[in-house]
Amino acid sequence: MKVLYNIGIYFYGFTLLVLSFFHKKAKLWVNGRRYYFKSLPKITSKNLYWFHCASLGEFDQALPVMNAFKEKDSSVFILVTFFSPSGFEHYNKREHQVDFACYLPLDTKRNASRFIKHFSPKKVFFVKYEFWANYIFEAKKNNAELFSISSIFRKDQYYFRPKATFFPSILKQFDYFFVQNKESFELLNSIGIKQCIVSGDTRFDRVIENKKKLVTNDIIKDFKNNKTTLVIGSSWFSDESILIPIINKQLFDFNFIIAPHDISENHIQQIIKKLNVPFVRYTNIPKSAKKQSANVLILDSIGQLTNAYHYGDIAYIGGGFSGKLHNILEPSVFGLPVIFGPKHNRFPEASFFIENKIAISIHDEKELINAIKEFGTSFPVLKKEIICLINKQKGAASKIEKFVTSESF
Repeated sequence: MKVLYNIGIYFYGFTLLVLSFFHKKAKLWVNGRRYYFKSLPKITSKNLYWFHCASLGEFDQALPVMNAFKEKDSSVFILVTFFSPSGFEHYNKREHQVDFACYLPLDTKRNASRFIKHFSPKKVFFVKYEFWANYIFEAKKNNAELFSISSIFRKDQYYFRPKATFFPSILKQFDYFFVQNKESFELLNSIGIKQCIVSGDTRFDRVIENKKKLVTNDIIKDFKNNKTTLVIGSSWFSDESILIPIINKQLFDFNFIIAPHDISENHIQQIIKKLNVPFVRYTNIPKSAKKQSANVLILDSIGQLTNAYHYGDIAYIGGGFSGKLHNILEPSVFGLPVIFGPKHNRFPEASFFIENKIAISIHDEKELINAIKEFGTSFPVLKKEIICLINKQKGAASKIEKFVTSESF
C-alpha cells in the first residue's frame, strides 16, 4: 500500500501540472512550488513549531493555538505550510504571529526529507484532517513531537477500514490527538490509538476572539436601521436560486444583506438581474449616507461579512447544497440562528447546532420559508441562548497549549 500511495502522489502532482495550463488555481499550486528549496530562508531557531494547514479554514483553526504558544514563549518560531492556494494566497488578510509561511511541496519521500532537514521542527501540528505520510514519517525520524489539533474523523476513511495497515500506521506516529468530538475519539481508540482527548474545536476560540476586535460599520448599521435583517453569507448559485425568489416575493418585512462567495462583477450582475426589488451595492454607498430606500444590500467587497453578522438577526449560510458548507460559527457568535442546505455531514458543528435547535437544514424554498418563520418568533430569546452556548465551547486552544508545553508530557 505504501508503494501505491507514493505512486498516487506522483500521479497527483503530474495531473496538477497538466491542469495548470488551463486552471488558475492549479497554476498557483504549481508555481508556488517552483524552485522551492532554493527560495527557502535559513532558519536558526531551535524552537521551531511547524503547523500544516490545508487551506484558510484550517489556518483559522490553528491561529488561537499559535497565539497561545507565542504568548507563553515569544522565542517560539512559527512556521506554517499550506496545501491549497486559497490558504497561502489569503492568510495575510488575517491578523497573525506567523514567522514564515510557504506552500508544502508534494508529499514525496525526497521532498519530505529535504523539508524536515532544512527546518528541523521541534513540534509538528497537523490541523484537522490532512495527514501526509512521508512528512509525518520523516518528522518522526527527526525526533519531532507530532500533534493533531481540531482533528475530525469519519468511519468511512481509509484509516478505519478492516485489514488496513499502512494508513493506520500514519496516525500511530502521532504523540497526541486533540479531536473535536466523541466519534473521532472512539474511532482512534478502535485502531489502538489511546493518546487522544476530546478538546473541542479551536474555531470557537477564533470567532470569540474576532468578536472582541470588531469595529463599528456605519454603512451596515444605517442600512439595518433597527429593522430585522437576514444575512446571506457566502452564497453560491444554488443558494441564491431559492433565496432571491423569496426576497422578490417580499414575504417577510426584513432587510436582506447578500454576501456572495464569488464577488466577481460577473456574479454580482447575475444577482442584480434576478432581483425585482430595490437594492444597493456596498461599494456604491457613501460613508456618510443614511438609510437607503432599498431593503437589499449586496456586499460586493471582501471583509464586511463579520460586520454584517454583528448587525444581523438571522443568517443563511451558503455551501450546503454542494457539501462545502461555509463557516456557521461566525454568525452564531453574535447570537444569530442559522439556516443552510442539506449536505452538511462533514461538518460536526452543523449537527451540534441542529441538535441544540439553533440551526435548521433545508432542501428547498418551502422549507426555507418555514425555517425563517420558526426562528422569527423568538429572535431576542434565541440570541441570548446562542451566545451562551457558543461561549461554553471556548477553551480548546488553551487546553492544547497547556498539554503540549507541560513538563509531564
